[in-house]
Amino acid sequence: MIEIKDLSKEFKSGKNKSLTVLKNINLEIEDGDVYGIIGMSGAGKSTLIRCINLLERPTRGRIIIDGTDITGKKRNELLVLRKNIGMIFQNFNLLMQKNVRKNIAFGLEITKLRDFKISGMRALEYEKLNYFQKRKEKKAEISKRVDELLELVDLKDKEFYYPARLSGGQRQRVAIARALATRPSILLCDEATSALDSMTTDSILKLLKKINEETKVTIIVITHEMNVVQKICNKVAVIDKAEIVASGDTKKVFGSSSSEIVRNLTGGATYE
Repeated sequence: MIEIKDLSKEFKSGKNKSLTVLKNINLEIEDGDVYGIIGMSGAGKSTLIRCINLLERPTRGRIIIDGTDITGKKRNELLVLRKNIGMIFQNFNLLMQKNVRKNIAFGLEITKLRDFKISGMRALEYEKLNYFQKRKEKKAEISKRVDELLELVDLKDKEFYYPARLSGGQRQRVAIARALATRPSILLCDEATSALDSMTTDSILKLLKKINEETKVTIIVITHEMNVVQKICNKVAVIDKAEIVASGDTKKVFGSSSSEIVRNLTGGATYE
């Protein structure tokens, strides 16, 4: 479970001045949720998602993941923590000089040997291996994991392509696979479909839904697109002017809310 308690974020905007971008945010996100956070541009959505993995430090409040308050964690502790939190972005953030396989493997390849884990091998067994044995096991494990992810995102036939040869949807699939490489329990999606056309958006949303169903990963989706929330989110929070104005079951929030911002997002349509 992810618990966000009394979270606020302020940025300095001049001498003795500050800009409040998040104010008293309280949310509970259950394991396995596909949780949408929706709002107009500038509402504070992206800042909120960056606070969850502490890319932005909250000014006040706490982020609690599985009972552990991570808000005060230091750099080395955060590096370990973030292996359990994958993130995908609107602009893909791929390494253009690396092919699809290398992009997916990147996070695993830079993991130090002493921190690497081999599936099916106990930590004590791994520790007994010498340096060269560990390197061999790591290489084989990475190759196996990349193969699994290529199948998952349906890019096996593009594994040696470079990003410049891929479509926008294919690039986002690579980004999703890379985010899943370390087997995170949480996947953060920051406007992951807003740069894509409607048909490609549908395919990415179906992929995210499939990943959630098969791996039980908790997915948090930041978006300003109503159709994204409708198609894959079982719960939603609506943020407006730095505050949460509605939250809960998606159908209830959009089916009965009297909030003006919710009506604007739905265009006055009834959610069913």
